[in-house]
Amino acid sequence: MSQVPPPPAPQAYSSPSDINDNDKLIAALCYLLTPLVSIIVLLVDTMKARPYQKYHAMQALGLFVAEFVFLIVVCICTAIGSLVVIGACLGLLAFLPIIPDIYYAIIAYSRPAYFEIPVITKFMMQQGWLTVP
Repeated sequence: MSQVPPPPAPQAYSSPSDINDNDKLIAALCYLLTPLVSIIVLLVDTMKARPYQKYHAMQALGLFVAEFVFLIVVCICTAIGSLVVIGACLGLLAFLPIIPDIYYAIIAYSRPAYFEIPVITKFMMQQGWLTVP
């Protein structure tokens, strides 16, 4: 009887050369179209098996939660602000989360690396939700 060799182990990304253009595009879209693309990446097995895509999908979800909390605080402050001018200025703060989303999408696409978002990435790693391959 001949033994069948075991299937090869999943390849870990040891260098940026293992990351292809599709990985970079999906990682960028995770930040721009969060949480939709991030959830899709985490549900589709072929995408979830790619460490670069999974890492950025999880990190983008963490960023989304932080931005969502920020928006709730802004809405509460806007509702409390009785003056029209203060309410309008606070309403403009609702558009601030777009800036980091665009910034991190550009970094994920242009520099294929596992970067950290201050506070969010460290918190997610301490909780065990995010690991660097």
